[in-house]
Amino acid sequence: MNKLLYLAGRILKPKGLKGELKVLPETDFPESFLQRKLLLVGATEQSAVERRVAGATLQNGFVLLRFYGIDSREDAESIVGERIYITEDDLIPLPPDTAYIHDLVGLRVLDEDCREIGVIRDVLKLPAHEVYEIAAGDKIVLVPAIEEFVVETDLEKGEMTIRRFDEFL
Repeated sequence: MNKLLYLAGRILKPKGLKGELKVLPETDFPESFLQRKLLLVGATEQSAVERRVAGATLQNGFVLLRFYGIDSREDAESIVGERIYITEDDLIPLPPDTAYIHDLVGLRVLDEDCREIGVIRDVLKLPAHEVYEIAAGDKIVLVPAIEEFVVETDLEKGEMTIRRFDEFL
């Protein structure tokens, strides 16, 4: 697989006896699974292979997914723990002033005085809101992804400005 892949979900466990899978969506658009005909499935991006989707439904924040060729609980168990990927062509266009997580990871984090304080390592999805995991020297700092703390995000410059960062140290 030569294209850049993006994580869309994680296969958690089989559901039932006919090969259906319970998937944790790693997207703000879980309904996008309902229209997909092909997904890439593998333990890693490098090992991902195309699988044809036989059907998908949403249930309590999860996706119930069926693939052609996965027809039994045993077949389904063989891919539990694998990840589901999509290509850049399959990404859903975002509304203005929003970004994909993969666009935020790696951004330099600055304070309001333009001093570099760290780099975004990950974006955690928590019930109340997302939280930025920032590597600041030898510390990992968690900052809520809300307007009270995030002054500006400039993807072109590769920077995010955070106010009151010292409160999180």
